[in-house]
Amino acid sequence: MLKRLYLILTFLTFSLLGFSKEYKVYGPQGGLAMEVTLPDDFNMDTDRCPMVILMHGIFSSKNIVPIPAMAKALAKEGIASICFDFGGHWKSEGEMEYMTVGKEIEDALAMWEHAKSLPYVSKIGLLGHSQGGVVASMTAGILAARGESPAALVLVAPGSVIQDACKGGRFFGAEFSPADPPEYVKCFGIMKLGREYILSTQELDIYGTAKAYTGPVRLIHGSKDSIVPMSCSEKFVETYTQDAELIVVEGENHMITKKLKRVVSHAVSFFASQLK
Repeated sequence: MLKRLYLILTFLTFSLLGFSKEYKVYGPQGGLAMEVTLPDDFNMDTDRCPMVILMHGIFSSKNIVPIPAMAKALAKEGIASICFDFGGHWKSEGEMEYMTVGKEIEDALAMWEHAKSLPYVSKIGLLGHSQGGVVASMTAGILAARGESPAALVLVAPGSVIQDACKGGRFFGAEFSPADPPEYVKCFGIMKLGREYILSTQELDIYGTAKAYTGPVRLIHGSKDSIVPMSCSEKFVETYTQDAELIVVEGENHMITKKLKRVVSHAVSFFASQLK
């Protein structure tokens, strides 16, 4: 009876503290919900394959376009993937209000360490969409500076425009004083963006951090993207000292809902050529 009571109390304590058995990786805000997709008939005990860490956009999740399609297509090419929700998003622990790019970079670095620990993983690539592209680019730069560079990097409509938005005091319908924002603002009238996010984003050295990465890069950007201007991808191309390729997908929007198969194909073919 006492043993059973002890187990129940232990479970409740860990649940209240936020330590759940469903989480294998933790970031600054707590446990990160993640999903690993493996190639068909892959044996984790005997086989090895490359892996790509997939990073979603600012108000998105691992279950929203284009992330699931990327994971499925990579698996067909014999490449594993990890998709995850950043801290404060969907099934991960934390609150959106306390999200910052810096914290998301810490999430990505934690996921990198987890991928490295998997015995069946050979090489690791990074992919990020929108703000996830900013996170992926800066994470790659930080890792490169440490001497453990990713094997390949794909940025889909990388949203470096977030810095201009925070400096200009307008972000997805929210207006604020850039120098003294409130505790939080509501984007689209519902999504809370915190003061720390607004102030810290203004100070990011996005391109300066990203350029430390000198491995292969492919940028993919839709010609009809009305949220992130093409100039963001063009700036990344100029930033990288190596050959960084920009592919413009005609008719595609920012959410990747018009030419999804084409965008996925460009990303997966690049990883297949660089990782396998």
